Formats: sequence, C-alpha cells, structure tokens
Amino acid sequence: MGDGGVGKTSLIKKYTQGSFQKDYIKTLGAQFSKYDEEIEGDNCKLFFWDIAGQDEFNFMRPTFYKGSKAAIIVFSHTDDNSYNHITNWHEDIKKYTGDLPIVLFGNKIDLVKKKDLDDTKVQKILKEKDFLGYYKTSAKTGNGVYLAFQSIIKTLYQKYKEV
Repeated sequence: MGDGGVGKTSLIKKYTQGSFQKDYIKTLGAQFSKYDEEIEGDNCKLFFWDIAGQDEFNFMRPTFYKGSKAAIIVFSHTDDNSYNHITNWHEDIKKYTGDLPIVLFGNKIDLVKKKDLDDTKVQKILKEKDFLGYYKTSAKTGNGVYLAFQSIIKTLYQKYKEV
C-alpha cells in the first residue's frame, strides 16, 4: 500500500525478478504476482497484491484486503506527501483487516543524500502505530529490498508453518 509513484511495483519486481524498470508505468487497479521461495527447506508460495495508490482506486481496495496475511506500506523518501499519508494507509488496512502485521518501507533512498535521511519523523509514527518493522529501500539499487521482504515473509512463515 502507498501513494502512487512511491515504488510499490518496482519493489515487488526487484524482489521477485531482480529487475528494475526506470520508466514509471502507473498501476491500474491491481496487479497480482506469485512467487515461490524456499524457507527452512519448505517451498512457500507467496502472493503479492500490488494495489494502485491513486485516489480513484479507493473504492476497490477493500476487496483486495480480504484474505491478506500481511501488509506493506511504502512511502518515498523523495515525497513528503507520501510520508504524510502513512497514517491514512495504516488506518485503512486496520479498518478492513483487523490485526494484520504491517511493515513500513521507506523507498528511493538512492535519490536522497545520507545526511538528509532523517528518521526522526518515521520513529514517531513507528511508536504511535503497531508496525512490525521499518526498512529503508531502493528498488533501483536493491539496497534493503531483500532484508525488508524477508522480515515479513519469515514472520509469516513462523506463524503459519504449523497450519
């Protein structure tokens, strides 16, 4: 989840395909990706819903929340508005799913100087909301992407491996 243009599609493609497409193509509605991953010797099937972040798709989002086991909220370190909407995304997810684990990805760190990556505001939101974790990512370079996805995947694996 996250505003349009923050890199949701690019993050999924980087994790599942190892690729990055520099030209922005807006997601219309939702895209679905299936990915097989081996965790502790078990073959796990992962399903990613890439849901459009633009307001005109608000009406259809609750449909895609059904059956979800986790959520990722993505904001861009280059777009203050996307940061300002984290709380809205969080409330929307909680409203339709209840107690779902949520991870926060701060994307596009490759476009920001290290000295300008101030996490003070992010730490405030992490304290106020119940996030499983926060990860700085770059879909372009791959920095932090594997670790970020693995955090939520391994949490879900531990939770559901007995099921």
